[in-house]
Amino acid sequence: MIDQNALKNLPKVELHLHLDCSLSYDVVSRIKPTISKDAYKSKFTAPAKCTNLADFLRRAPTGIELMQSKNNLEWVVTDLFRQLKDENVIYAEIRFAPLEHLGGGLSPEEVVEIVLDETSRSVKNTGIKAGIILCTLRHYSEEESLHTAQLVKKYIRSTQMAGFDLAADEASYPINTHIPAFRYAEQHNIPRTAHAGEARGADSIWETIHNLNPSRIGHGVRGIEDPQLVDYLID
Repeated sequence: MIDQNALKNLPKVELHLHLDCSLSYDVVSRIKPTISKDAYKSKFTAPAKCTNLADFLRRAPTGIELMQSKNNLEWVVTDLFRQLKDENVIYAEIRFAPLEHLGGGLSPEEVVEIVLDETSRSVKNTGIKAGIILCTLRHYSEEESLHTAQLVKKYIRSTQMAGFDLAADEASYPINTHIPAFRYAEQHNIPRTAHAGEARGADSIWETIHNLNPSRIGHGVRGIEDPQLVDYLID
């Protein structure tokens, strides 16, 4: 039997952490005091079994809706570090899509700077090392994707910025729209990761490798369906 206390006390590294999917009840109730725990569970957490990735992703907008102001973005980042500290995480890479947080009038640059500044403060306060990864999303236009990559370039040399990512529903949107952004990131030596092999099979991972040349694959669990791909990934 696993000793839960011993497990909790082990030092951990978190390399795939979505900021907008990590809102605890504490921070949601601070932003929206009228919410009940039952409402939080139904709107902010996924059920034990989702029918597909799109079913799971339907929960994401509820968190994003609460992250449209400077104060709320700061509270969410601070709360996440509290959660990480409680789980004895010693290093985390936190990802989010800045273009999803413009509803309150903030510019993309302001959103990124707010999250970076609060991350820097939280790193100092908790001792947890952390990096920020900016996401473009599958349904974004070529211009939006490239803009996100340019934001990474702008901040990566002097802040907690760590890299560029492609996320969201891989089964419903093509990869072609994002090739220019990944070419831009590669030309500027920006570390790159991309979600693949989650909603689609091993073919999605091959497609991502050949077109985006990422340093990492996010998820990638369905790579196991293709032994040749598994050998390639190991190599």
